[in-house]
Amino acid sequence: MEVEETRLPGVGLRHDLSTRAGRRVGVVSQVNGDRELVVFDDDDPDLVRTSVRLTSEEGAALADLLGAPRVVERLARLREQVQGLTTAGVVLPEGSPFATGTLGDTEIRTRTGASVVAVVRDGEVTPSPTPDFRFAAGDKVVVVGTDDGVAAVRRRLGG
Repeated sequence: MEVEETRLPGVGLRHDLSTRAGRRVGVVSQVNGDRELVVFDDDDPDLVRTSVRLTSEEGAALADLLGAPRVVERLARLREQVQGLTTAGVVLPEGSPFATGTLGDTEIRTRTGASVVAVVRDGEVTPSPTPDFRFAAGDKVVVVGTDDGVAAVRRRLGG
């Protein structure tokens, strides 16, 4: 499935995709953080049939609903495709020196060669966390790397 990205000067970005049934839907991401979910007309691909304006919080909630299973599905497919790649969820224990630190503080990529691809906290997924993402004890850190790299992440995080 291809997602088409269109820059909207002064507004933000629009991402469109066609469903298996041939319907075109899109998301307009505005520079102020608001999102708009749009459904295009079946006969005129440039005509928006309906739209739903979402605040940044509503957009994040919808992304979590749609994205959490998608992240897990993508990781499962990636594991099947790349031999020697391991995906694991490492729970950050209470006593970890990084329990209140940032992803950048851990230096996981530099020190282990593995990558953090998501963090699960209280059932909510944060895909592709940035270096300033702040951990909390109990977070499940989803890591991709070699067996040795994943083991090194476990040791580094204190798990």
